[in-house]
Amino acid sequence: MYIKKNNKSFKNKKIKKTTYINWRFIALYTVVFSFLIILTLRIIFLQFIDSKKLSYEGDRRTLRIQPVINTRGIIHDRLGYPLAVTVPVNAVFIDPSMIDDNIDIENNIRWQALSQTISVPLKKIIFHANFNKNLRFIYLARQIEPELGKYVKALKLPGIYLTEEAKRYYPSGKIAAQLIGVNNIDDEGIEGVEKSFNNYLIGKPGKRKIRKDNQGRVIENESLINKYNSKNLTLSINKDIQTITYQKLYEGVNKNKADFGIAILIDIKTGEILSMATSPAYNPNSKQYIISENFRNRAITDIFEPGSTVKPIIIMEALKQGLITEDSVINTKPFFIKKHQIKDVSYHEQLSIAGILQNSSNVGVSKIALSMESKNLVNTYLKFGLGQRTNLGLIGEHQGFLPKKKVLSNLEKATFSFGYGLMVTPLQLARLYTTIGSYGIYRPLSIVKINHPLYEKRIFPEKYVKKVLKMLEKTVLSDASGTEKNIEKYHFSIKTGTAKKVGDHGVYIKKYVAYTAGVAPSKNPRFSLIIIIDNPKGNKYYGGAVSAPVFNNIMTLVLKKMKINPDNLLKK
Repeated sequence: MYIKKNNKSFKNKKIKKTTYINWRFIALYTVVFSFLIILTLRIIFLQFIDSKKLSYEGDRRTLRIQPVINTRGIIHDRLGYPLAVTVPVNAVFIDPSMIDDNIDIENNIRWQALSQTISVPLKKIIFHANFNKNLRFIYLARQIEPELGKYVKALKLPGIYLTEEAKRYYPSGKIAAQLIGVNNIDDEGIEGVEKSFNNYLIGKPGKRKIRKDNQGRVIENESLINKYNSKNLTLSINKDIQTITYQKLYEGVNKNKADFGIAILIDIKTGEILSMATSPAYNPNSKQYIISENFRNRAITDIFEPGSTVKPIIIMEALKQGLITEDSVINTKPFFIKKHQIKDVSYHEQLSIAGILQNSSNVGVSKIALSMESKNLVNTYLKFGLGQRTNLGLIGEHQGFLPKKKVLSNLEKATFSFGYGLMVTPLQLARLYTTIGSYGIYRPLSIVKINHPLYEKRIFPEKYVKKVLKMLEKTVLSDASGTEKNIEKYHFSIKTGTAKKVGDHGVYIKKYVAYTAGVAPSKNPRFSLIIIIDNPKGNKYYGGAVSAPVFNNIMTLVLKKMKINPDNLLKK
């Protein structure tokens, strides 16, 4: 009995043990299975329900959008000569987070070499290295030559890196500085053609998406926005003619001790600007030495009272209206309008119409203007574009000023007729004489090369323009022939002028602007040219003595350069 009892007890224990083991297994299985279910549900939630947030957090840590920059287009003259090109350079930057605090920068020979190479004080480098370790990018130097960049790279300094960038170079230097303009350090146009055609020259930068790992290596690279390539720009400017214009203008400004000078030469047949110069100029390749007042292109930004240069269109309008004829003779004795005397520099009792233009008689042209209605007088100026932008496409062009009064007083008529009471830009004056040179046909001006005018519009009858051009005709002898037996002779149709300057308080001061405007050759005009010399401080200040010689020098050389034969040869 005892043995059997023990066997029964043993069996009961075995059953209890087996039951206990099965319960633990089931409990463990249930827990693991529950975790798997929770994990699966979590994965489903993250991947499908809340996937956007997860993707956003991942992209925020690893994804970057980088611009894909174009190389800026080249600016050429009409014959293909480069006026502005882009050259590759380097920028040096520092990553403070990669620099160990224990590095003795001040006494390290390689860091000293870096300071000397990029011309940055060592103290400044130390400051940037210790300023904020969270910063990853601080410029130390911009636009350094590639040779210097290679040397910096060879120094193998921690936290010092190179990146490629572009720098604008201007092969023509000073001769077209104000026209071409300059770029800033980020290669964006800030003056002149560079600014006006910035979007055209740079195209449209693209963007790309890159993903980096924790070591900073690019593991994904794909285009996000396609770029539009930059384009080259061909100007209407002729580099050789631009050089002639600038050099002779520079000589004229220096000779007359003037504040500045402006010259614009235009192809009458197409309206293309062949040269546009300002003196003094600046070297666009050495921006650190530029005087700010020399930056602007005065040919389009500055405005002046045009003085006697507008007298020809008054004569043309009077001929058209039948108020005068070619054979008319005008009493040119001084006279008064109220208390203001109208007089000429040189006294003449009477002058023919040609004599009024040739002697620049204020009295004669005033009396002609007084016989006109106010609206006809003002409309004559508007017809030729005075006081209106040329829409050349250059940023900063001034509109000028014309009186808006419908009825002018007699004094206003008189002063208006010899170029006072209105303000024009040099470019507007050049457009006026380009229209005169085309015998009354208006053609839009262009700063880019064109094969033919954009359009043509007759604004004045040809016969009256030709008559006035004949009255303005002068003979210019070339001194470059080398012999007295065969002296080259050209015929120019030019008008000189002199205007007093207006001071800060709106009153006239004893400073003058000397003008010469005209076309050549007289019989078949090819070019129009205007010369403005501001505030000559030599012995003379009249247009005929100051600006006319500059006009003659430039136009004679241009005619020879363009192989236009002299009108004839004088025989001894």
